[in-house]
Amino acid sequence: MLDRILAADSLQSLDSVRVALLGKSGEITAKLKSLGGMDAETRAAEAPKIHALRGRVTDAIAGRKAELESAELERKLATEKVDLSLPAPDSISGTVHPVSQVMDELAEIFADLGFSVAEGPEIETQWYNFTALNMPENHPARAMQDTFYLEPRAPGDEPYVLRTHTSPVQIRALEVHGAPIYTIAPGRVYRSDSDATHTPMFHQVEGLVLDRNITLGHLKWTLETFLKAFFERDDLVLRMRPSYFPFTEPSAEVDVGWSMEKGRRVVGGSEGWMEVLGSGMVHPRVIANAGLDPDEWQGFAFGCGIDRLAMLKYGMDDLRAFFDGDIRWLKHYGFKALDVPTLSGGVGA
Repeated sequence: MLDRILAADSLQSLDSVRVALLGKSGEITAKLKSLGGMDAETRAAEAPKIHALRGRVTDAIAGRKAELESAELERKLATEKVDLSLPAPDSISGTVHPVSQVMDELAEIFADLGFSVAEGPEIETQWYNFTALNMPENHPARAMQDTFYLEPRAPGDEPYVLRTHTSPVQIRALEVHGAPIYTIAPGRVYRSDSDATHTPMFHQVEGLVLDRNITLGHLKWTLETFLKAFFERDDLVLRMRPSYFPFTEPSAEVDVGWSMEKGRRVVGGSEGWMEVLGSGMVHPRVIANAGLDPDEWQGFAFGCGIDRLAMLKYGMDDLRAFFDGDIRWLKHYGFKALDVPTLSGGVGA
């Protein structure tokens, strides 16, 4: 029996052997059925032998099946090829997530303004996430209900955090590159919050400019240029309101005008105001914490939610759907792989 199993040279022939041995009318099945007609003494002697045989046969079939499947996989890997230069059929093609698309749009717009793109770790020290950004020990953002803390890496160590914003990247970029610097920092951030407009993990982009003789006027022009290019609306009106952020002084919330089109609120026009981002002039302490002289270098910073920008531009109304992985939602709101944002062709692709 074992020789017949080893001689099987395909999964189909192996299955035929399995049926012949273990099927309803198989040889071993017949032996098992014969136990009922034996006397007690004979059954006690023969039953262990038949059950042991069935176990050896079952194991042998499983082992041979694994060998044949491995050989078949090796054959396919060696012979089958896919021409990746050919376009995929619409039935199997995926889509680019709106968040990824908006990140590409932001990179395209700010690259045209002379900005680089910086990245940093998502697991951050409290120094970079809070202290270097002028957030004192008693700042509300450090509270457990707002921030995800990790277990200390060693007894007595300060716990790391999942970064609550991409502002730590600014400090890291200044330490590495110094000034002058013009950069944006898009990426994932984490906060303990969840509803239709907030999720525990979301995406944010920070912008930083540090140079000599930078003023609030440079900030306003940069934001106006960015928002008009992103929303592709020349009638976009911008308003700056005094606010407070520990890492900027003075600080300003930035609102844009909106109007109703086809029963939906869209950016552009002047029927009302909606907040889109926060901004301000970089606090001198933040500049000093990065190892630079605040008397020589001045600059501005701004930050906004990438998911919120996508919602405003492309008409989504629930942030949680961004992370559900629903293929129907992705097919509806997703972008084709070749819809690459360009300023000449329109960043909205």
